Amino acid sequence: MTIHKEGYPTLLLFFIVLSIINSTVYYLFNPFSTATILLSIVFYLFLISFFRKPDRSVTIPDNSLLLSPCDGKVVVIEKVFEPEYLKSDCIQVSIFMSPLNVHINWFPTDANVIYSKYHPGKYLAAWNPKASTENERTTVCYETNNKKILLRQVAGALARRIVCYAVSGKMFKQGDEMGFIKFGSRVDLYLPLDTDIKVNIGDKVAGNRSEIATI
Repeated sequence: MTIHKEGYPTLLLFFIVLSIINSTVYYLFNPFSTATILLSIVFYLFLISFFRKPDRSVTIPDNSLLLSPCDGKVVVIEKVFEPEYLKSDCIQVSIFMSPLNVHINWFPTDANVIYSKYHPGKYLAAWNPKASTENERTTVCYETNNKKILLRQVAGALARRIVCYAVSGKMFKQGDEMGFIKFGSRVDLYLPLDTDIKVNIGDKVAGNRSEIATI
């Protein structure tokens, strides 16, 4: 397991900040220095864990299976109208990512990206139904097997930065990294109505491992 490239700037920043805090406490409030050091170590270990990058390589690609684009818990499965790009009825599957989950996002199938757009917005709790349309988010739509699949990275109350590698006109393979969301968030999938959903609300899923649907 390694550290994701998106984590290095944050880890360096907090290393400097925590070093300054601990030095200040040591020289000005020495009796509290031990407690401050211990708390700093715990917090920094959490940051390292948050930016971990496990090996999630897809060993046997199968483009008929839609793999989970992230780690987390399935919180929504419902028929909705997608107004931004598809402009049609779809099945929405939403996965909530807690701060303890791996926060890398992957392409669930081979993908020919036809649309990618970033939207600034609010920072409502990620489980709020309005988060999909009002929060900071990035919408990516791609074609595979003659079908359009839309993914939406949604920021949460703690998530303040969405990173998306999807570029319109570019091809990606199943399991390629699509992006990264920092500190709590969700990923919404908008799938064709004839998609065979293989998960239920409450299921815990693992990115590039769990089967979400059959296309």
